[in-house]
Amino acid sequence: MAISERLDRFRGEARFTTWASKFAIFNVAAMMNRHFWRRHEVPYEQEDWSKIASRFDAGPEDEAQAREFAAAVSSAVKENLSDRQRLVFVATVLNGMPMDVLADELGSTHNALYKVLFDARKKLRLALVADGYLPEAPAVRSA
Repeated sequence: MAISERLDRFRGEARFTTWASKFAIFNVAAMMNRHFWRRHEVPYEQEDWSKIASRFDAGPEDEAQAREFAAAVSSAVKENLSDRQRLVFVATVLNGMPMDVLADELGSTHNALYKVLFDARKKLRLALVADGYLPEAPAVRSA
């Protein structure tokens, strides 16, 4: 039924069976992902910043720097992001929730949340550069 509802999107650039199979695979994968996250124990707004330091591939000698950087990111999130940006950032980046699942939860669209996350990352980068945790972005040269 889902394929027949989207027949108008078939452009004929591939065989119909190839297009239908690809659509079915992606559709089932998205449904399974949503199912997992609906039954997931961690609420999407829960903030556990101790997880972020463990994501860095730091040895014991660099672990203190990783924890310090994680604390700086946490502080920058709290001080620089709007409530909506903080919620989207924490859910997707910190907790690993897929964007389409969060969009369903919040009654939004994937593209709208992508824009929120893009703006949030931009703000965080500026804050972390200003605090000396990240280097300045190199100037882009035009050809």
